[in-house]
Amino acid sequence: MLEIFSKVKTASRSLALIPDARRDEILLAVADAILANEASLLEANAKDLSRMDKSNPLYDRLQLTPARLADIASDMRHVAALPSPLGRVLKEKTLENGLHLRRVSVPFGVIGMVYEARPNVSFDVFSLCFKSGNACILKGGKDADDSNQAIITLIHSVLDEYGVDNDVVALLPSTHEATAEMLNAVGYIDVCIPRGGRRLIDFVRDTAKVPVIETGAGVVHAYFDKDGDLEMGKRIVNNAKTRRVSVCNALDCLIINKVRIADLPALCEPLAKSNVKIYADEAAFAALSGKYSDELLFHATEESFGTEFMAYSMAIKTVDSLDAAISHIANFGSGHSECIITDNKESASAFQMQVDAACVYVNAPTSFTDGAQFGLGAEIGISTQKLGPRGPMALEEITTYKWLIEGNGQIRP
Repeated sequence: MLEIFSKVKTASRSLALIPDARRDEILLAVADAILANEASLLEANAKDLSRMDKSNPLYDRLQLTPARLADIASDMRHVAALPSPLGRVLKEKTLENGLHLRRVSVPFGVIGMVYEARPNVSFDVFSLCFKSGNACILKGGKDADDSNQAIITLIHSVLDEYGVDNDVVALLPSTHEATAEMLNAVGYIDVCIPRGGRRLIDFVRDTAKVPVIETGAGVVHAYFDKDGDLEMGKRIVNNAKTRRVSVCNALDCLIINKVRIADLPALCEPLAKSNVKIYADEAAFAALSGKYSDELLFHATEESFGTEFMAYSMAIKTVDSLDAAISHIANFGSGHSECIITDNKESASAFQMQVDAACVYVNAPTSFTDGAQFGLGAEIGISTQKLGPRGPMALEEITTYKWLIEGNGQIRP
């Protein structure tokens, strides 16, 4: 493993010699190769899928389809078209003694990525790292190992074609031992980013000796305010919950103001078409009884709140005020994405000011928390921490800076 780390570290320095235009050309070539090799990628993915139960919430994340591969290729082209994040002068000044200072954006160097059954992450991380001048070491889960190996083989073939050291991206074995060695690769890996469920993220944060940027387990809420528009609310809640249930921006808990409890059956009506199970508190349960499928309606327990379901399931909490909704989110949220549905501008402003999350929405679903949707091309993850990047992490968020100082012989007194 040490040999892999050493080769990637050495290869990372060679990235500085590749012109921006050449980097973009290579990314476009990888995007073309994704479509040209669709069959082999899907064949590898099918092997992974055959080992997983379709009822597993990770199945949807694991699955590649022609449409998803086309989207991945499109995102890679978008990344290629974005301005380079490197060499930007972030601050510049000349001191009284004549020293000229510039603060300039540069790559981290080597980024380590630990993730679960998400083969698309392999492409996303490579595209963002390569564009930003970072080498990357990928540690995927065993569930996606065949897919990841096929993806890295494809990327390596394009790099070889363009004469680029293919050690700028490496895939580690899908073992726990590899994860442990990666998290202890001090001097080789500059920052490690976990992407997956709470259990994985906690393990990486608590174990790593290299710096870590936490990304998001998402316990996501939508608050339907006393001044919320019902038709808008129906669309937003349904989209946030059912668009893709396995992703971290999917809705987990609907909070409703008690003065609008009579509207709850209508608000939840679209969810029934997707067989969404609802775990409702007493007031919500009473409002939905006889108006939502008995087979899909359950009494909420303490565990219902603060749960990232990653399935066609959702909790409902009734509150008597905006402050109570904000308090519930503070107690059970994960700092990922939160939403308010309201026509009251004061309530909307208060919600955005007081809710502590990376992304706070007014009258729009949390399903938009995504690097591509934010116009960033792709994302390496959604950071839920406050020190450093926060929210969707793309090109700018995986660079750092250094100071460049020019003088003409000055000495410090």
